[in-house]
Amino acid sequence: MTRALPPTTSRPPIGASRKRLILAAVVVVVLAAMAFSTKVVGADSDLGAGPAEFSAESWAAENFPVIQEGIADRAVDAATLATAIAADSAGAASQYGVPGGTGPEFSTTFTGTVGAGQNGIYPVTVEGVPSDVLIRVQTGPAINGTDLRDATGTVEFGQFTNQIDYQDAASALNEQLKTTVLGAVDTTALEGKTIQVTGAFQLINPAGWLVTPSELVVQ
Repeated sequence: MTRALPPTTSRPPIGASRKRLILAAVVVVVLAAMAFSTKVVGADSDLGAGPAEFSAESWAAENFPVIQEGIADRAVDAATLATAIAADSAGAASQYGVPGGTGPEFSTTFTGTVGAGQNGIYPVTVEGVPSDVLIRVQTGPAINGTDLRDATGTVEFGQFTNQIDYQDAASALNEQLKTTVLGAVDTTALEGKTIQVTGAFQLINPAGWLVTPSELVVQ
């Protein structure tokens, strides 16, 4: 015997107005959720700005006094250093120097008489230094090299993001030297004067030192 199935009832279709109400409700819920999860960032906020750009000038202004003190602490009397280098340059480098790219960096101090200069570089006669050793001091306007950066061994490439920042740091230290030390000296009128110098040089030629001063006083 076949049972009769109950009659099916169909739901009335949802009206257009009801659909619009449902859609509007969904939109409201979504917008509310977005509002709660959104963080407002002010115009002066550094959120999401990325790492600050390296300022070589600010870095040098902060670190020049520290490097200046470090060179003074390491500085060896020029006569003593010249004798040590002449006797055993490798031994002198081990005892007094800091490893450098093409030669060790030495810190030295001396008092001497200034000779005739050229392009801001002056020879200095220092008592006790052999006559076959030429000591020169660069006073600008162009200060070249990385002696100030490299002299103490405390400034290393790994402290910087890239080679450009590392080189810029050296150049900025040279600018600090010109501003804070050489700015008080008439570097065009040094011939015949007695000067007291503390500074650094890279030993490339034992018979010729080109010293970058960290301190220079005219006596």
